Amino acid sequence: MGKSKTKNQKKSRAVANHVAEETYGAVPHSFVFNRGQVGKNVGQLILDVRRVMEPFTAESLKVRKKNVLKDFVAIAGPLGVTHFMIFSKTPSSINMRLARLPKGPMLHFRVLKYSLVKDVVSSLKKHRMHEQQFTHHPLLILNNFGVDGMHVKLMATMFQNMFPSINVHSISLNNIKRCVLLNYNPETQEIEFRHYSLKVVPVGMSRGVKKLMQERFPNMSKFEDISELLMKGANLSESEPEQDGEHNITELPQVYSGRGNMTSQQSAVRLTEIGPRMTLQLAKIQEGMGDGNILYHSTLSKTEEEIQEILKRKEAQIKEKEARRMKQAQNVAQKKEKQEDHKKKSLEGIKRKRAEDEADSEVEDPGMQDDQAAAVESDDEVEYYRQAVGQEPDEDMFPSAKKRRFSEKSHGPAKKRKQSPGKPSGKDRDSKSPKRKGPGGPFRVELWV
Repeated sequence: MGKSKTKNQKKSRAVANHVAEETYGAVPHSFVFNRGQVGKNVGQLILDVRRVMEPFTAESLKVRKKNVLKDFVAIAGPLGVTHFMIFSKTPSSINMRLARLPKGPMLHFRVLKYSLVKDVVSSLKKHRMHEQQFTHHPLLILNNFGVDGMHVKLMATMFQNMFPSINVHSISLNNIKRCVLLNYNPETQEIEFRHYSLKVVPVGMSRGVKKLMQERFPNMSKFEDISELLMKGANLSESEPEQDGEHNITELPQVYSGRGNMTSQQSAVRLTEIGPRMTLQLAKIQEGMGDGNILYHSTLSKTEEEIQEILKRKEAQIKEKEARRMKQAQNVAQKKEKQEDHKKKSLEGIKRKRAEDEADSEVEDPGMQDDQAAAVESDDEVEYYRQAVGQEPDEDMFPSAKKRRFSEKSHGPAKKRKQSPGKPSGKDRDSKSPKRKGPGGPFRVELWV
């Protein structure tokens, strides 16, 4: 039984991991980053917006100065990122671009006003914000986006696709801890961005009972009976306003976390703002990733002729760019071909040079053989003369032997022997020793042939 239980555990864990990967890959993901210098406050606003988009966003995304938009687009595909929120700052305004990957469109907004999380929380008497709220994505609420206008419908579609869709029949209410509210004002064409924390409390009971339902019990030392607590209440301020009403009371279809939130019971849904706040205004809508045609502009309007002229100019630029790219590709191909030909010729020349050197080393010089044979014959004549006459021949008699001795001397100097101390050199011995003479003085022999 133990082994089968272990196998079942492994199988169920593998199935759960597979389902989690499919679910994680099916939901939209986002990058929130800045382009250019934005300052300290806008940098903190970017961090707060990342907090809103958790858990399906890059929380610790690092941006360098040398990074361009193409770098983010290149890594967005493998990571499954579907949306970009890009903040930038100019001397006159703060801008936010919302882009859909990989082919757009891109919506340009002006951030008219904003408040950070720390500013919103500091203005509240009591706030509810904890880490468990950010383990699940927020609930998106759109208001007044049903008015006529192509740009309004496109904005609504873009905002809807930024957050995961919800199946009302299978969703667990305990996973909904936050909500994002986007309210569109048709008159000013401004969008109010708000971020709230959700809390569900039971209704239809007195304040004393509510205190009993909480974790901290009231001080009942001044009461004689518990009924006084239920009738009068304890440590409750009469000036505390009652937040619940028909606008936020509903019947729960499921059991919700918290004491008293039971199925089919009346409960009140309370919202507490946790920030950040933003007031946005649409500036323009552009095709592609910021390099396409302008689909909508809030301040500029063009006639049909101007639009056609812009389209023609755009097509001409695209054709010119394509022709330049083709020419560059041809130049690169030609350069590579020349390099290959030069390399091939160089290798052939090296092989040919090696073959010639090997052939020269194997062939003997015939002139050198004749000289060597003549030198051998002259040596034989000198030796014959020396044996027949008994002395060395004159230098002019055998010139070939003289040349041979000279060539042998030119090959390298002869080593000089060290003289032992006290012994005279060869020249001294010749000078001291008397010359031998024949009986009639020096004799001369002439050889007649």
